Amino acid sequence: MKIPYGQRFLEVDIPEGNYVDIFKPEKTGIGEALDLKEPIIAAVRGKREKIRESRGRICIIVSDKTRLAFNNVILPILLEQLESEGVSTDHLTVLVANGLHKPMTREELVENLGKDIVEKYSVLNHVSDDMDRHVFLGRTSFGTDVRINRSFVEAKFKIATGLVEPHFFAGFSGGYKSILPGISSTETVYQNHSYKMIGHPMARAGVLDGNPIHEDIWQAGRMAGLDLIVNITVSGRRISGVYAGGVDDAYMRATRRVLLESTVRVSREYDVVITSNGGYPLDRNLYQAVKGMSTGELVVRKGGTIIIASECRDGVAHPEFQRLMELGESPRDVLDYIRENEPLRDQWEAQILARIMLKAKVIVVSEYLDRRTAERMGLKTVKCFDEALEVAGIRRNGGKSIAVIPDGPYTIPKIQT
Repeated sequence: MKIPYGQRFLEVDIPEGNYVDIFKPEKTGIGEALDLKEPIIAAVRGKREKIRESRGRICIIVSDKTRLAFNNVILPILLEQLESEGVSTDHLTVLVANGLHKPMTREELVENLGKDIVEKYSVLNHVSDDMDRHVFLGRTSFGTDVRINRSFVEAKFKIATGLVEPHFFAGFSGGYKSILPGISSTETVYQNHSYKMIGHPMARAGVLDGNPIHEDIWQAGRMAGLDLIVNITVSGRRISGVYAGGVDDAYMRATRRVLLESTVRVSREYDVVITSNGGYPLDRNLYQAVKGMSTGELVVRKGGTIIIASECRDGVAHPEFQRLMELGESPRDVLDYIRENEPLRDQWEAQILARIMLKAKVIVVSEYLDRRTAERMGLKTVKCFDEALEVAGIRRNGGKSIAVIPDGPYTIPKIQT
């Protein structure tokens, strides 16, 4: 079997005498001709009057480097159509929704957006810690103080692009998630990602109704305002759908499709789950790899093993996440520390990883991740699948039950009772 890893695939060969089930979502419409322009053109034309009233004071939110959002494909189409409406783009801003991630370098922006866009338009990195660059808009029913990037708030016409995919605690990405956490202040993100919110049983992939994190994001997004979204879905590293228009309609259509195509039916829990973090760019660091691990968590038995292929070319990438995972003697110590000392940067990722580690052993297949660093965080790292299988105790005629989920973050396993 081939497992996504960086910009290539790794092969895993499981010895005979074990019980293996493979779970891959069934994608529809793949191979069909897809018109990327038509839905974008129609959506922009539908907002023609308000776009012209904006006099070019437009802000477009785009995803950062950790998302396969095809910004360099979608953004030129969107900008071309905006300009065809006769509106000057001299005051247009492209705002990178970094959330709490590091600002992107010029080289990364060129790779992500395209050189022409970086040179022609005003491209800004969102910096969550820059308090002077945020505007307070109010408080959600969950008690979250909504502080949003000033460049976006002051724009007269507001657009968000992005990728809709399963998200391990917000239900799905895309939609208003471009605003929270995308362009929110650090404090706002901390409140939305609190220990209590992350620990809620409905804060899971594919769940919107009753998910407090999603509902909080939705309220914050409505406060900030969003006139138009251009969200995409992806399959096999290709765009599989474009959903453009008002948030309520376009986002709901996108999430319904992703839920339908990402869900796989599973009959039991397994001794071992082999998965990935979906390949580049999502698997470029260990922090992001928790998403793939959380897929494995859903179907691994208590005391079992999760093996995840994640290149981690950038290493851990989040020092505060690493520091939290190195606390104490066990994952329980990590959880106790977070609960008693929040808010803490990156606590949500550490909370979820610690929760996973209380259920199963985690082995990371990575050529880049430092072994000693991983061990201090309670993880085991190996260079190849053969070594991972050996560490997991998978041998010929071993009789282990093994689930293989090649596209971890893009798959929602549902155990049928």
